[in-house]
Amino acid sequence: MMPFYKKLLFSSCACLLLSPVAHAFVEDSDARRAILELRAQMRQSQLARAELQNQIQALQQEVANLRGMVESSQGQSLNSDASLNSVNNPQVGDPQQQQSYDQAMDLYRQGLYTQAANAFSSFSKQYTSSPLTPKAMFYEGSARYASKDYKNAIAVLNNVVSSFPNDSTAPDALLVVAAAQVELNQIKDAKQTLLRIQKFYPNTAASDTATERLKYFK
Repeated sequence: MMPFYKKLLFSSCACLLLSPVAHAFVEDSDARRAILELRAQMRQSQLARAELQNQIQALQQEVANLRGMVESSQGQSLNSDASLNSVNNPQVGDPQQQQSYDQAMDLYRQGLYTQAANAFSSFSKQYTSSPLTPKAMFYEGSARYASKDYKNAIAVLNNVVSSFPNDSTAPDALLVVAAAQVELNQIKDAKQTLLRIQKFYPNTAASDTATERLKYFK
């Protein structure tokens, strides 16, 4: 038989465990444990976000480097006839044809790229066999790139390369294609375009530029 003092102690313990104070203690412990778990989860989430942010910043820096290369060469490959491997635009016997081309070029030099693109497009469609047509198409694509119409710029410039692969504008056209692909975040395609320049147009200024730009691709 249990001694009286043990019964009293047992009863006191039981009362304590069943009392509101005991419940509060248990609930408080659960709450603290939940808070600690939540804090741990928050720390993990913060670390994950920080890692993601680092990755995003690295990608943004890579794209910025590529865009910097594009912008630094725009004045060479987009804004002057000298960029086309120092080849002057051929003159044509038809004064109206020459005037049409010159008017489109004036729009381009003024920075009116949308109007210039439309003017060069009209020229190419009207004078399909003109010696100026490859350059008109090149400048149309370049103007569309400058006006941020990247998809159409790629289409026009690829047409230059497929229609006039031996023209001096072809490798420069591919450089602008690669630049447009970078703007569209088509990084793998841009790399392939630059490799294409190296393969099909070696020993050209465009190939040298492609080699430099490829350094920014991992």
